[in-house]
Amino acid sequence: MFIFLDTETTGLELKDKICAVGLIEGDITHYELINPGKKIPPSSSAIHHITNEMVREAPSFSQSISAEKIKELNTVENILVSHNAPFELGMLEKEGIAWQGRVIDTLKCSKSLMDDLEGYSLQFLRYELRLYRNEATLFEKYGISITPHNALSDSLHTQMVLEYLLDLANSEKLIEISKSYVLLTRLPFGKYGKKRIEEIALKDPGYLKWMIESLMDMDEDLRYSIEYYLRKQF
Repeated sequence: MFIFLDTETTGLELKDKICAVGLIEGDITHYELINPGKKIPPSSSAIHHITNEMVREAPSFSQSISAEKIKELNTVENILVSHNAPFELGMLEKEGIAWQGRVIDTLKCSKSLMDDLEGYSLQFLRYELRLYRNEATLFEKYGISITPHNALSDSLHTQMVLEYLLDLANSEKLIEISKSYVLLTRLPFGKYGKKRIEEIALKDPGYLKWMIESLMDMDEDLRYSIEYYLRKQF
């Protein structure tokens, strides 16, 4: 069974914690605010609109219904589907949950199977793939409001992205892609944004080396791709 999971967090660093969970299991949906045990900074609230006041009376993750549900679903038969799955898995591991089943990362699979897009965020794909044309009926079926950066709303958009990807590759292929590095062809940002990485490696390898040495939080697929094309030149 596919289990669609999205979390909202206090930030993107190792010290950050979960402050909301959205989960879809078949026709069953679950959403819960979580007290992260630390302050939610304004920069994060500005994205997901969860404030410190909203989570003050919420349970900690270990005491939450979310933790109980995820533990029940954490079997080798179930497939966890998330957009940027390594981040979600890392957040769960900090809470003592190591996912036992297989994983589909819709972010990584989108990069691999649609390598000519300008972006791969969930909301970008929502419009690029024209998912918005059919979303109202699906969201109404689940009784979910369309609210970008809400964990439950994002879980359902992740489900829509997966359905699109399944027209390009079967689930086994998506699982395999999710376990591997994706070789990107274009640089997504910077002064050479949208240029082919292979060409940059030929013309300005120093810039790519600087990126590797300076951007410690670089996406793992981008780092792999830059290192791959730099190795090809030597």
